[in-house]
Amino acid sequence: MKIQAMPIASEQSITPDCKALFSGFMKLGLMGFGGVLPLAHRMIVEQQKWLDESQFTNLLGICQLLPGGNIINMSVAIGMQFQGIKGAISSVLGLIFAPTVIVLMIYQVYEHFQYLTVVRHLIQGLAAAAAGLLFATGFKMLRPILKSKLTLLTITLTFIFMLLFKLPLALTLLILLTINFLILGVKKS
Repeated sequence: MKIQAMPIASEQSITPDCKALFSGFMKLGLMGFGGVLPLAHRMIVEQQKWLDESQFTNLLGICQLLPGGNIINMSVAIGMQFQGIKGAISSVLGLIFAPTVIVLMIYQVYEHFQYLTVVRHLIQGLAAAAAGLLFATGFKMLRPILKSKLTLLTITLTFIFMLLFKLPLALTLLILLTINFLILGVKKS
């Protein structure tokens, strides 16, 4: 018996070819200063319409369980979904190629000017902007999933475990998966 994977994209999704995957993720990699998740959401859901809100949120949840960067995992999954191995390779190469070249060049300059006050202030400002982008994306992602008490419980427990108890991500996810599994199992009984 062959096990079928649940598709991450719906029939209404636009199906990108390898060139579109490469260029889409390359633009994402070039624009993603301080974190690409907010921009990934905008590009994948709002602009390209490769996934809808729910699909993006579900895929992000899966990608967070995997080792490695969330957006790299997401690019592989989206590439695989639409164009198989070639799509996964196109997506990842698009995501990392240009930023890698740029970082190598900028590092040479940064190495000489990192001790200047203006450079330190610039980096602090960029960090604050990145945090704001993450907060805004988190808020957007909450809208489609805030439909049950279990979701609210999971969100609350995530904050408690991560911020108050400072549990590692893997342990937090394991505990939350167990709690959700037990609650859903009790509801079905």
